[in-house]
Amino acid sequence: MSGCPDGHCDGSGFVFDEVRRRARPCSCRPARLARRRAAAIAGRVPKAFREVSFDREPVLSIERANPHVVRAVRAFTRAIGENLAAGRGIWFAGEVGTGKTTLAMLVSKHAMEADHTVAIYSLPRLLAMLRETFRDDSAFSLSELVERLCSVDLLHIDDVGAEQSSAWVLEQLYTVVNTRYEDRRSVVLTTNLIDPQATGEGGDAKPDARLREQIGDRTVSRLYEMCGTPLPMFGHDHRLEAEWRLPEPAPAAAARAPDPFDDAAWEEDVPRYGQPRVRRGGTLD
Repeated sequence: MSGCPDGHCDGSGFVFDEVRRRARPCSCRPARLARRRAAAIAGRVPKAFREVSFDREPVLSIERANPHVVRAVRAFTRAIGENLAAGRGIWFAGEVGTGKTTLAMLVSKHAMEADHTVAIYSLPRLLAMLRETFRDDSAFSLSELVERLCSVDLLHIDDVGAEQSSAWVLEQLYTVVNTRYEDRRSVVLTTNLIDPQATGEGGDAKPDARLREQIGDRTVSRLYEMCGTPLPMFGHDHRLEAEWRLPEPAPAAAARAPDPFDDAAWEEDVPRYGQPRVRRGGTLD
């Protein structure tokens, strides 16, 4: 059991009054209850991303293609505690396979290592969980699940744009994002629905038009306030490159012409210079 951050209790969340022989809630108890609720839905870094690191592939290749993005992620993770305390988030935009999820997982991993609660979901999975709250055997009601999603220190939503849009989807997503915005809680998010090179009529840039159409203007507006400008990811599909990368051929041994004056380089049954040849029948030439 962890100690009391306020130095009042023994880590139980209660302070015992020796005179009155009564226990009263400690000042740290509300935070402990919030962490317990958050832990009920806190996710783990998927197995495929548990070894992700700034000094390993594929981050090294991603950095060569997007040095400014990786530099921003390094700065964000160095101050992960300050960023989460202030409710600052970060989000990534780009085509499939450019490394968005890898960098987002790197942020979540650093948050976990700094002892922060993190919930990691793809948006389709998150919405499926919200729908399941209407089942009779659901562990949580819709309001309870939303409360828990808003209790974690960092909510990681991956693959925004892969779900089918509907009025219900838009409303639930906005509820989660807006509640976290009001409570100053951070979000890390990835999407392929922002095109930095897109332009509208008259040259007006509308890189997020598809995202706004998919999840709504209100939600996108909140994400800009929470996460700032989305970090654009460029490059090839790293998954396909890894799948089709052929092994490097082994270097061929350098050919070396035999030394005509080295007797050891010649077969024993071959006559040396100055010696008579022997026919197969055994007679001398």
